[in-house]
Amino acid sequence: MILHPAGARPTRRASPDYFTGDVWQDPVIEAPEPARVVALRVAFAPGARTHWHTHPLGQTLHVLSGVGRFQTWGEAVRVIRPGDTIWIPPGEKHWHGAAPDVAMVHLAMQERLDGSQATWLEPVSDADYAAPAT
Repeated sequence: MILHPAGARPTRRASPDYFTGDVWQDPVIEAPEPARVVALRVAFAPGARTHWHTHPLGQTLHVLSGVGRFQTWGEAVRVIRPGDTIWIPPGEKHWHGAAPDVAMVHLAMQERLDGSQATWLEPVSDADYAAPAT
């Protein structure tokens, strides 16, 4: 058993190589091999978002607070709210982040495959981010 007491692992600023705006990550679990699960609590300031990316084994997002946005490549931007859970299938190109004027926090859960949990792609353009959301 491994116990991670609350507050024992520092919050870290998300890399600008993969995120636009102010984003903070708190580790929940990065299970040792042979387990593959990785989970993070991710806090997005208003307007902050991920870059486009995919996950080799898919991803689950569970919105904890605030209002966010989510988009799959080629589809409309969706509004996401507390209690919403999204399953993103393996290889699906997508992004997620906060609404323009409201922060958002979600739990992001994915699995590693051969040491990789995500393939990071280009930043989301301001035009894509600002598209009307449903």
